[in-house]
This record gives sequence, C-alpha cells and structure tokens, in this order.
Amino acid sequence: MRIVVCLLLLISARVMAVPDFSGEDGYRLWQRYDVIDAALPAAELKVVGRTETHNIIRDEFRRAFANRVGQSSGTLLVQKITPELQARFNLQADVTVQLGDEGFILKRHGNDILITAKTDIGLLYGSYHLLRLVFIQQPLGSLSVLQNPKIQRRLLNHWDDLDRHAERGYAGESIFDWHRLPLDKDQRYYDYARANASIGINGMVPINVNANALMLTPMYLQKVKALADIVRPYGIKMYLSIKFSSPQQLDGLDTSDPLDPQVQKWWKHKAAEIYQLIPDFGGFLVKANSEGQPGPGDYGRTHAEGANMLASALTPHGGVVFWRAFVYANDPAKERSLQAYDEFVPLDGKFMDNVIVQVKNGPIDFQPREPFSPLFGATPETPLAMELQITQEYLGFSTHLAYLGTLFEEAMDADTHVKGPGSTVAKVVDGSLYNHQLTGIAGVANTGMQRNWTGHIFAQSNWYAFGRLAWDHTLSAQQIANEWIKQTLTVQQQAVRQVEAIMMPSREYVVEYMTPLGLHHLMDSGHHYGPGPWVDNLGRADWNPVYYHRADKQGIGFDRTASGTDAISQYAPYWQQKFANPETTPKELLLWFHHLPWDYQLANGETLWKELVRYYYRGVDGVSDMQQHWQQVKPYIDANQFRQVEMALSIQHQEAKWWRDASVLYFQTFSERPIPAGLPQSQGSLKEFQSRTFPFAPGQG
Repeated sequence: MRIVVCLLLLISARVMAVPDFSGEDGYRLWQRYDVIDAALPAAELKVVGRTETHNIIRDEFRRAFANRVGQSSGTLLVQKITPELQARFNLQADVTVQLGDEGFILKRHGNDILITAKTDIGLLYGSYHLLRLVFIQQPLGSLSVLQNPKIQRRLLNHWDDLDRHAERGYAGESIFDWHRLPLDKDQRYYDYARANASIGINGMVPINVNANALMLTPMYLQKVKALADIVRPYGIKMYLSIKFSSPQQLDGLDTSDPLDPQVQKWWKHKAAEIYQLIPDFGGFLVKANSEGQPGPGDYGRTHAEGANMLASALTPHGGVVFWRAFVYANDPAKERSLQAYDEFVPLDGKFMDNVIVQVKNGPIDFQPREPFSPLFGATPETPLAMELQITQEYLGFSTHLAYLGTLFEEAMDADTHVKGPGSTVAKVVDGSLYNHQLTGIAGVANTGMQRNWTGHIFAQSNWYAFGRLAWDHTLSAQQIANEWIKQTLTVQQQAVRQVEAIMMPSREYVVEYMTPLGLHHLMDSGHHYGPGPWVDNLGRADWNPVYYHRADKQGIGFDRTASGTDAISQYAPYWQQKFANPETTPKELLLWFHHLPWDYQLANGETLWKELVRYYYRGVDGVSDMQQHWQQVKPYIDANQFRQVEMALSIQHQEAKWWRDASVLYFQTFSERPIPAGLPQSQGSLKEFQSRTFPFAPGQG
C-alpha cells in the first residue's frame, strides 16, 4: 500500500511540476549588470555637477556596481573638460577641437580614470561606454579613448498608433500610453530612455509615419511634452510624424497646398506652438504621397516644395524635416524599385538646408536581402538618411532568430562606386562623401509591452546593433554581437563562441529558407506572415508576389536589365556592367536582376533549379544547427532566458520547413523538375499550404 501511495505521489508531483519562470525575463536588456560580479574600477566615484543628467550618471554607476569599489586608491572622475583636467591627465592641447558636442574622452592616469566631455550628454555617453568596457571584460590598464558619433541624428521610428496598436509590431502593444499621459509617467519610459542612451540613440518618433493629425492638437502636444521631459536628460530629442493634410483636418482650411500662404502660416504657428512646449524639439518626419497618404503631389507640387514649406516653419527654431523617399505608390504603372530614384534625383539641390531625405536601405521594402538603394550617392547636393527596419516584418516577426547586425553592416558597407571605389553607403549617410553637415539614420523600432521588450531575447540584439552602428558604422557586426552576448547572456568564453555561431549566420539562414538567390517579396498578403508566392489577387500588380518572382515554364526571376525594366541604369557604371550579366551579378542577387531558365548553369556546375531547392533546404538545416548550438550553452544561460529562446527556435524550425516546402512545391509546378536526390520530399501538399489563412496575425497595418 505504501508503495502505491508513494508511486501516486511521485506521479502527482510530476504532473503538478511547473517550470520556474522567476529568473531573468529579459526586461533589463543588455543592462544586466549582474552577468558578472564587477566592482567600480576605482576606490571612489566623483561626478561633478548637479543636473538631471549628472544624477542619471551617479545612479547608473550605483546600479551597476551596487556600491562595490575597486581595490586601487584612485578616483573615477566624471567632469566636463577644463584646462586643469587636460593638464592633470596629459590630454592633448587641441583635444577640445577634436571633441564634438556628444563626444567623450576616457583616460587613465595612474590609478585615476577620467570621463570628460564638453556637455553633460557627452559625459553620459562616456559613462555608458566605460560600463560597456567593464561588463564585456575589456582591460582598463591603458585606457585612452576619444569618440564622437559618426552620424548626427540617430533616431528610432515607432510605427505606433494612438490606440497603442503597433503596425509591424510583434512584441505586444505600444509602450506609449497616450490615454494616460501626460500625468502617468510610467517607469518603462525611463527604462526605454536608459536603454537608448546606452547605445547612443538621440532621437525618437513615437508615432506611426501613417500619421494621425490629432497628434498636433494642444491636448496631445501636452502628452508629447511629458515624454520629451522624461527623455531629455538622456540626450534624446522628440520628433513627430505629421499628417500633411493637418491644416484641413484640424482647422478647416480649404487646402493643404504647400504654396498657399494660409497653409504656410498655419505650419509656422504650429511649429512655434510646439517649440513653446518643447524647446529642443527635433522636427518632423513625413510620409507623403505614398500608400494613400496625403502630400504635395495632391496639389501638383513636388516633394521639395512640400518639404521646404515645413522646413521654413522649423528654421527659426533649429528643427529639421526628415522626408521619406518611400513613394512607390505614387505611380502604379512604373516598376516599384525605380520610383524613389526617379522622383528624387531630379529634385537634387532643391531642398532647403534643414531637409534630409530618408531612404530605405534597399529599393523595394526591407526584404531579407536587397541591393542597396540606387538613391545613395545619386544626390550630391541633398543629404540622405538611411532607414533600416529593426522590427522583423519580413524576417519572421519575433519568433525567428535573425541577427540583423549583418544586414545593417552589409547595407552600410555597400560600395556605390559613384565616386570610384570606396564610395560606400556609409559615407553617403555620414556626410563625408559629399561633405554634408546634416546627417541622420533611422531604425523602425521593435519594442512593445512584452516584458522582454522585443518578443524574442535575440531581437534585442537588433535594437542594440542599430544603436551601435548608428554611433560608429566602422564596428563589425561580430564585435557588436560579442558585446551584446556578454552584457545580456553570459561572459563564459565557450558559451560566447557558441552564441556567436548562432547569431552570425542566422539572417542568412532566413534568406535561404524564405527568399534565396535574390528572390523577394514572397510573403503572404497584408500581414506578411508565412509564404505566399502564389498570391495574385491584390488591387495592384506590385502588391502581388507573382509580380516579383515571375516564375513560368521557362524560368524564374525579375529582369531589371536593359531588356527588362532597366533598373540597373540607376546604378553607377561599375554596377551597371556587373548587374547586366548574370555571370558577374553577385549570386545572392541573381534573381533580383535576371529572369533565368530553370536549367541555367551556375558557376558551381549546378542548374538553377537544383541550386534554388538546395538553398531552401540549407536554410532549414541552419535552424537545426542553431538549435544544437543553443542546447550546448544551457549550463551558462539563465533558465528563463534559455527556455524563451528554445521555444522560439522550435517555432522557427517548424516555420522554416513550412516556407521551404510551400515554396519548393509551388515553384516545382513551373519547373516540372524533381527535388534533387538526397533531399527529403516536401511535407504537406501545395493545396493545403495555399489554403492557410491568418486573419489575426500580429502587426498588421
């Protein structure tokens, strides 16, 4: 009897056992200061100054080191630069000339460590950099650092609506609770500002580019002011997405024509009203004449005329206009990748000095892989900001592990050749190619109300990578991954190497099981969840995946050479020559620029069909490899973090197979060729894959 009772108790215990989810939940992001037991690298902390930013610096060091101090007798001194400090720490005489307003110096002299800068915000950035060095276990013995950001305005663009819905948001509802603002100043706003400041982000746009005119009403501007007051001590400026038709919607003007004197007067008064509330307001972000949004084209005016009208209103206050170049919907008869170039290149030199044109990294729309946008380098008299998508709209939402540091690096390092070799996109964006003083970069945010902020622990690394590359685009994606791992997961070297082995190829795996060899825009309609290469029933041709892959009995791919849409003519002659010939086109972009026969022979001797299928299978195998690497780091990762990622990898593996099987089966109906020997047959039928619907997929527009 006792044996039976004990057995029942054992069974009951097993049934009732639940995982312990009390560990690290990801809320602290890369600011998990207890990953290692570190001490202040000096016996004393001295922060000279009493501003809010000085207090933030004090709190950050106390939070990081919990009053643990080093064994040396030195002082960690945080103070704005003076001639006395220069002499005491043997700083160069011209060091103040080298320092920008956001730059900082870290210098060790004997047992003392100095953090100095021209401004409070520079001191804050320097403090976060020292903390980063400590927590990635970099030696400080010969510390000597002088850094300035390479790009002036480094913004997060939130595609969040006033009702807290986040368009292309996969981590819950918006973190901005407009209903409860301005009185309810949630702690999450402060933690958001801390995280951004720690990686050098200095601007935020809290509202969707598909803007709501209500944002410019007095009631909502008071709410914006409350947010601006919170983030200001962290060096973050507030910007607003605006509705171009606001004068009509809010005050009943007959028109929003940018050349109408009453419209111009309206915007000048509105700008003055905003700056009265928010003296350091950054400016406006504008989506105009794209995807149904109003703009100057509604009145026969150009983008330059629309942007300049807003720029004139902001000029007395020092504000800028970020004018988006995503305008494909303006001319449905023209091939989509051509439109931004065709509309903006003729306007080069016609924008005011405080206008910067914001260009997506590729010519279509944040695809898993695209060539660089031909606009980069094509407007020598107009500064261009790069827009990158941190949220994973086309890269598996928040369930697929895809480290985008490699994508961002690829986009920045792309060589336009517009002024010969070395004319990189990064040099366009940082202003050095054409000596532009106004520079900017924007990332479409992936934050939400989930406890871990981004819906996937590893999606945090994309937010981190954006900030670090925006500050210094010469950093490598691998270096940034290493920093993030050590601050977020573990410093155990063997585990760090395993996690790097997951992160570095992860985006490539997604490309392989979704859109290999330059295929693009194959996602299902609207929600962009899962494969939909067969979709051909939408209102515009270029909303349909069939428009982009153009598979038929003869072959597959989009001809953008002179025999097709001639998109290659928008690139520098170097690339025109490369892209014109499939043999010299980079393999990863082959089907972006060419429609090729199924039996076209590649340089490795394989036919296009066999190589395409093998890429799909290789991507799935890559996810299996990531799962295996993750299991090996289990002893070194917080149990809660480990489980979150383990479950997400399971979903990713299942969905990668879905992508592979649905895509291969569909394209096989055109190729009429077998799956190469040695590869397993697809699981499921094409009919079943085509029947799947997802009316409640997250993040829909």
